[in-house]
Amino acid sequence: MSRSEPQHPAPGTVMTDPVRFPSGASSPVRTKRAFVLLLMTLLVPGSAQVVAGDRKLGRTALRVTLGVWVVLVATVLLFILNRTLLINVITNPFASLVIIVLLVALALWWAYLFINTLRLIRPVLLAPGARPAVVIALVIAVVLSSGTLGYAAYLLNVGRNAIGNIFSAGPAIDPVEGRYNFLMMGGDAGDDRTGRRPDSLSVLSVDAKTGQTAIISVPRNLQNAQFSEDSPMRRIYPDGYNCGDECLINAINTEVTNEHADLYPGVADPGAQATLEAVSGTLGITVQAYVLVDMAGFAKLIDAMGGIKIKAGGWVPMSGYFDEVTRTHGMPLGWIPAGEQTLDGEHALWYGRSREYVDDYSRIQRQQCVQQAMLKQLDPATLLSKFEDIASAGTKVVESNISSSQLGSFVDLAMKAKGQEAKRLTIGPPDFDASFSTVPDFDVIHDKVDQLLASASGPKAASFVDGVVQPPTAGGHLQAAGPLQAASGLAGGWPAQQTPPPSSDFTPVTTTPDGEPITEELLNQLKREGNEEAIRQLVATNGQCAPL
Repeated sequence: MSRSEPQHPAPGTVMTDPVRFPSGASSPVRTKRAFVLLLMTLLVPGSAQVVAGDRKLGRTALRVTLGVWVVLVATVLLFILNRTLLINVITNPFASLVIIVLLVALALWWAYLFINTLRLIRPVLLAPGARPAVVIALVIAVVLSSGTLGYAAYLLNVGRNAIGNIFSAGPAIDPVEGRYNFLMMGGDAGDDRTGRRPDSLSVLSVDAKTGQTAIISVPRNLQNAQFSEDSPMRRIYPDGYNCGDECLINAINTEVTNEHADLYPGVADPGAQATLEAVSGTLGITVQAYVLVDMAGFAKLIDAMGGIKIKAGGWVPMSGYFDEVTRTHGMPLGWIPAGEQTLDGEHALWYGRSREYVDDYSRIQRQQCVQQAMLKQLDPATLLSKFEDIASAGTKVVESNISSSQLGSFVDLAMKAKGQEAKRLTIGPPDFDASFSTVPDFDVIHDKVDQLLASASGPKAASFVDGVVQPPTAGGHLQAAGPLQAASGLAGGWPAQQTPPPSSDFTPVTTTPDGEPITEELLNQLKREGNEEAIRQLVATNGQCAPL
C-alpha cells in the first residue's frame, strides 16, 4: 500500500475504487486496470501514479511531462518560424551535449516510472495467463518510450561527433554580393600522394535568401589559373599558375602542400586553401569555403545510403590497367550499361571517374549527376534509417573549412534549393571550346560568370543560354546552354559527342546505328580487335545522365 492510500478507508471504498485498491476487484478488472495504467504511463507519464499510487511522485512527473510538451511545441513553432536557429541549436557542440544529457535523463526517468507502474499493477493479483501479456506490454512500452529517447540521444551524439570531425570551429562567413560560394573538390588521397589532387572542381553559388543555386564547373586541366589578389601564392605566380604544361589547376593542391605550406600558417589544409584562391581569381568571384571529398572513400558513403539511382545516356567503361608505353587502357574490368541503373558505391565511383573514350567534360557531367542523385535520394527516411552508417562514412570522406556554427543557415538554404533547378556553366564544352582551358581568356570567364550569377538571383531568375542572360521562362529554369562541339560520327550522322540536356528527357543509346544491341561482349570484342574508334562512337553519349 503506497503512502497516498488511506490507512483506514471508508466502508466500501475498496470495492468502489478498483483503480486505487485492486484487491477486491474481479480478475478481468485487474487485467484491464494493468493495461490502462501502462497506457497512461506511456501517453501521459505520471498520470498512473496520480490515480493509483504516489501522488507526489505523479505530480512531479506530470510537471516534467508538461515541460517536455511545452518544449516540443516550441520546437515545432521554431521549425516553422526560424528553422535556421533550430538547426544551429541542434548542431552547436555545447547545446547538443546538453540535449543529449537531457534525453538520457528523460529516458531513465520514464523507465523508472514504468517500474513504479509495474509495482502499482501488482502482478501477483493478476490471473496467471494475464501476467506474460502485461510483461510483454511493459517491455514494448519501455522500448517505445525510453528506448526511443535513448536512441535519439545516441544518434545526436553520432551526428555531433561527425560535425566535429568534418567541419571547422572557425569564424562564420558572410555572403558576398548576396551569395555564398562553395568550392566542391573531389580527389584521391592515396598512400603514394601528399594531400589530395582534385580531379573535379565545381563552385556552388547559392543565393543567401532564396537558395537559388548556380554550379560552375572548372576543368582540372585549366592552365594559367589566376590567384586572388589576397592569395600568398600570387607573390610566387603574379601572372598566373604558368610554370609549363604541368601547371594545371588541380596540381596546385599538391605543390602547395609539398613546397609552400609555410605561406599558410595556422591553415589546416594549405593545398585546399590555395586551390580555393586559384578558383576565386580564375572566376572573378570570392569563394568563401570549400568541401573536399575523398573519392576513394566516396563509395562507402553511397553504400551507406543504399546506392543511387540514375538514368545513364551511354555505356561507361570501368577502365583496366593503363599502359604507359602505348598510352592506352587495357581491357576494362567491366561496363556500366546505358539506361536506368542502381549503382552501388564501387560502380558509382567508376561512373564518376571514368574518362576513357570521351573527354573530361563528359566525366564532369557524370560526376555532377552522381552528386545530384545523392542529394535527391538523401531524403529524411533514408537519413534516419541509415544515419549512423552515413555519418560514419562521412567523417572518412568529407573535409571542410565551413564553420559548424553556420550549419543551420546552410542546411536551411539547401532545403530551399532542393525544389529548384540549378543553373550551370562549364569552363569548357558546351559553353566554351575544348581548347579554351589551355589558353583561357579570363575577362570572358568573368563576364560569363557574372551573367550566370545575375540569372540565378532574385525571385524570378532569367535563363542562361549560350552565355547570355535570357528573359525568364515560365518555370524560371536553365535552358540548354552553349553550342555543341563539331565531331565526326558513325554512318547516318550520329554525333561522336553529345551534350546532355538539363533534364532527363533523353533516350539512352543502347543499340548501334544498325540496330544491334550494345552489350558488354560486343564492346569487349571491339577492344580485343583494337577498334578503339568504334567503341568511342558507341559510348559517345555517356556524359548524358539524370538522377532518378
